[in-house]
This record gives sequence, structure tokens and C-alpha cells, in this order.
Amino acid sequence: MNTPRRLVTAAIVLAAAGALAACTTSPPPPPGGGGVARSGVEGSWIDAQGTGLSTFSGGVFQTVATDTGQKLSDGSYRMTGPTSVEISGTSLIRQSPISFNCLMISTSQLNCTSVTGQNFVLTRRA
Repeated sequence: MNTPRRLVTAAIVLAAAGALAACTTSPPPPPGGGGVARSGVEGSWIDAQGTGLSTFSGGVFQTVATDTGQKLSDGSYRMTGPTSVEISGTSLIRQSPISFNCLMISTSQLNCTSVTGQNFVLTRRA
């Protein structure tokens, strides 16, 4: 596999893993509006290279290429602890399963590791 394709695949896997690691249940937003409360992994996360954008919502994730919008991976995530997330799905580029474990270091950072030992970081997109 060529290096650019590996980077895109790694970015997708990392994004998915990071998002899953940060999944937690958030309290309802305060009465009167004032914005959306952001907690857990719900929302959008971008990989360190800026090539993949992963969105986590209701136990489902999807990663798309930031330059083309092409869907790169999809699957599901679940919280395995207060700050840990397990992500699994399919790499649509490789047509193969992916699996990550992530740890939410802060409300804006997920540190993830794939089952093959690759580490990556996802940053919450504002």
C-alpha cells in the first residue's frame, strides 16, 4: 500500500478510535438555551494530519475525507468506562474491519490505539 493511502487509512482509524474513547453520556443542556453542551465523543473530530473528519452520534460513527468528502469508514462506538471508548467498523478504502480503543484525555482530545498498535490523536472540531 502506498504511503498516502496508509496515512488516510491511519487517519480514519485514529479518528474513529479517538471518538469512541471519549464517548460519555452528557447531561441535558441548561434551560433557556445558550448553546449546545459538548461532552463525551458526540460531535466531530479531526485527525492530526487534517485528512479525516469523524462524526460520532448516538453510537454510530462515520469518517469522511476532508478534501473530497468521500466516506472512508463507518461503524459503531461504545463507552467501556468513564473516559474510554471502543470503536469498531469497516474501512471502506481497504474493505476490511477496523477496531480502536480510545481514551478521552480532555474534552477536546482523544488518544487512540488500533488493534495493530498504531497510535493516533483526534481533536474535537469546533
